[in-house]
Amino acid sequence: MIERGFGRIINTGSMHATVASPYKAAYNAAKHGVLGLTKTVALETATVGNVTCNAVSPGYVWTELLSKQVANQAKTLGIEEADVVERVFLRDQPIKRFILAEEVGAAVKFLAEEGSGGITGANLCVDGGWTAR
Repeated sequence: MIERGFGRIINTGSMHATVASPYKAAYNAAKHGVLGLTKTVALETATVGNVTCNAVSPGYVWTELLSKQVANQAKTLGIEEADVVERVFLRDQPIKRFILAEEVGAAVKFLAEEGSGGITGANLCVDGGWTAR
């Protein structure tokens, strides 16, 4: 990237990169590390051409994996899946819905474009307002 004079490094963070949640120590630590790496690489590449390094940090994205987590939580807590969604996953989600994969993709696409060259070391939160609290 440095030799070409152009590159876009886009790391995958999480809302848990900026806001910790209980019982997720390893995950929180890993995602905080992603942000630290993003900022460090951004500084290291800032003067070597049009190379940027940013992170995209989604909130809860509706995926097959999340669907399984909802089902597991319902079984563990002995409540309906709809209640798990409302009381566990979306309780602190200001927009009260899951993030769509397409929304995360649009953020990545934006950061990958040539016109985003002035953005580096940033964390673009696609989290429905989770980290705005």
